Amino acid sequence: MSYEEILSNSILSDKMKLETDNYLKKYNATKKQAVNILKRIEEKYKKMSYEAGEAVGVIAAQSISEPATQMTMRTYHTAGSVVKQVSLGLPRLIEILDARKEASTPIMQIYLNKEYNNKDNATKIAKEIKETKFKNMVLEDVIDLVNLVIEMKLDNNYLKNSEMNKEDIIKLINKQIKGYDIVFEGNKIELKSKKEDVTIRDLQKIKLKIFDIRLKGLTGIEQAMVTKGNDEWVITTIGSNLKKVIKIEGIDSTRVYSNNIKEIEKLFGIEAARNAIIKEACDTLADQGLIVDPRHIVLVSDMMTITGEIKAIGRYGISGSKRSVLAKANFETTVKHLTDAAVKGDIDNLDSIIENILINQVAPVGTCICDIVFKPKKSKKVKKK
Repeated sequence: MSYEEILSNSILSDKMKLETDNYLKKYNATKKQAVNILKRIEEKYKKMSYEAGEAVGVIAAQSISEPATQMTMRTYHTAGSVVKQVSLGLPRLIEILDARKEASTPIMQIYLNKEYNNKDNATKIAKEIKETKFKNMVLEDVIDLVNLVIEMKLDNNYLKNSEMNKEDIIKLINKQIKGYDIVFEGNKIELKSKKEDVTIRDLQKIKLKIFDIRLKGLTGIEQAMVTKGNDEWVITTIGSNLKKVIKIEGIDSTRVYSNNIKEIEKLFGIEAARNAIIKEACDTLADQGLIVDPRHIVLVSDMMTITGEIKAIGRYGISGSKRSVLAKANFETTVKHLTDAAVKGDIDNLDSIIENILINQVAPVGTCICDIVFKPKKSKKVKKK
């Protein structure tokens, strides 16, 4: 019997059969080697399979939460020559499972197309996407309390690199603020209000508003570092703006990645967001030296995305959407849930695990174990003659 016949009759899934077949052909395995490899794969497959009735959800919860107690609160990360506070460890895992709208420290990895894959193009694109704000070119700023004038001294090097002349800068400032006379001489700017009743607080607000003016680059991209790895140039950014980045010429839009899961969902859809949850959770645990079977994380990510949108594991997400009153009361804000249920006259059918444990009943636990409900059709009554 050939190994192809043995493979077709094995207990492996179709995907595993295909991957195994490709692997054996790639390395030109002999029949004896192929049979031994298949035997070992089948043994491991049986060992890792769950029996019907096993509570896979409980096992997944235990398998993730137990190692999570060993995680550190470390929150720093070094990227190239720049040290940036990036959420790692337990804070990052909580951030992922809570489905936060914005990542506390968003990061992007940008890959280039083959024809643009060189240092010069990578550096040029990095400069193009890095956000430059007005505050970046200010060396000194003073508010003259006597004359009520804002004075700013600009860095000449920034002025040259920004490729902007004085007229462009004055136009940008005039777009953001109204009612101020602007004098730009040399590298000094003075702003004086046309009103006489202006206060120091007003001047402080205007100064901060000017500082926040974007001169060039993409919104949110604080830093852009160029590195080389695996024979290609990669741009790593602190800050994320996927929507604008994928439109830039030379960037490989199929490989751009961000750790902002909500942004991925909005741009690429729920399946991409599901994969991002799995990747981010696995990477966060692996970074701490913790090994968790990816299948547990896959199960959690499936629960978070099964409705077509990302839901947090908490009272505002999966736990809060349970129909059972006792299950919701068990998680958080017990009195609130019980009071609301009493006022509305809600009924708990005791369908799940938590509520049955609370009242000391046998819980309906077990994957692939279900009750069959049959409702027979009512037979028509035969009319008597």
